[in-house]
Amino acid sequence: MGKKITDRVTWVGKTDWELRTFHGDELSTFRGSSYNSYLVRDGKTALIDTVWLPYDREFVKKLKEEIDLAEIDYVIANHGEVDHSGALPALMREIPGTPIYCTANAVKSIKGQYHEDWNFVTVKTGDKLDLGSCTLTFIEAPMLHWPDTMFTYMSGENILFSNDGFGQHFASESLFNDTVDPHEVEAEAMKYYANILTPFSQMAEKKIREIVAMNLPISMICPSHGIIWKDKPMQIVDKYLQWANAYKENRISIVYDTMWNATRKMAEAIADGIRAADPAVTVKLFNSAKTDKSDIITEIFRSKAVIMGSPTVNNGYLYSIAGILDLIRGMKFKNKKAAAFGSYGWSGEAVRLMGEELSKAGFELVDEGFRTTWVPDGDVTAKLRQYGFELAPKL
Repeated sequence: MGKKITDRVTWVGKTDWELRTFHGDELSTFRGSSYNSYLVRDGKTALIDTVWLPYDREFVKKLKEEIDLAEIDYVIANHGEVDHSGALPALMREIPGTPIYCTANAVKSIKGQYHEDWNFVTVKTGDKLDLGSCTLTFIEAPMLHWPDTMFTYMSGENILFSNDGFGQHFASESLFNDTVDPHEVEAEAMKYYANILTPFSQMAEKKIREIVAMNLPISMICPSHGIIWKDKPMQIVDKYLQWANAYKENRISIVYDTMWNATRKMAEAIADGIRAADPAVTVKLFNSAKTDKSDIITEIFRSKAVIMGSPTVNNGYLYSIAGILDLIRGMKFKNKKAAAFGSYGWSGEAVRLMGEELSKAGFELVDEGFRTTWVPDGDVTAKLRQYGFELAPKL
């Protein structure tokens, strides 16, 4: 059975306690997730979003326990990605003529995935759907995080159904933010933003400010992943505006890989020097071969600077560093600084190459980096600490 949100709105989604990776294995989801679908019953009945494809039959079966499917007048597809549209084929086999309200881009994405010519009704910002005592207003939200995305606002209940916007990969028996650990939820919301929405921050900020300027009374924000923002719902909107604005804290991330621990020792010595120069700064070290990449990206998102380290191997850097560099280039981080370091035996190109890649990724490179041969001894370790000490004010 579904879970009541209000007298008119029922959650009919799926909580996925087992999910540990998302988007293939691009994003870690250690706290699970949910695929939130909402049934709105008024004079007319609308279903807002469905669930991920593996749960399509379960979704339709449980939805039948909640309502006679023939009573569903409209389906709202806020976003065509398979974690929200995956149950559409199974559902539409039951109610084939039911109109699906979505953006023009969503028609393209849904048809492209399922190759079905359903009864699509395209909408744009400001279009409305009268349900009786309540009205649904559609708000296009391109690149939050696909071109086809839209939000749906329900007057009367003052609910914003925001799909991927303001969501988190967070599984819970509780539906609302005031019934779960707020620190865990914020951590997952930030992780989601950092790894999924950061490349689109400029568009996200513009769209969010546009929605705020509409002066819609918002009593609840119902995303399609994680908990519902019921207590002070605009707090997550405020967070998004902060995160979208070249976000950084007084933190420095040192990300390294190491073959025989020389580069690890360098990272530790540099960190000691930074802490000596600036006790207030938070310095964290991450071995990129052993640390979850989504967590590394989240930490870089939070940091004002990243220091990247690798030994030189086959005239380049280690492949885990290559992966992180590739990820951060796609993130399009703004207003962050960087440096590079590494050990080598006979060629030593890695430091220069990492610096070049960091620059291409939009980081301000503060110096040429630090490189040394083989394993640092006492003298070199002291130089590394001094390097960290002198590096701190530059960052």
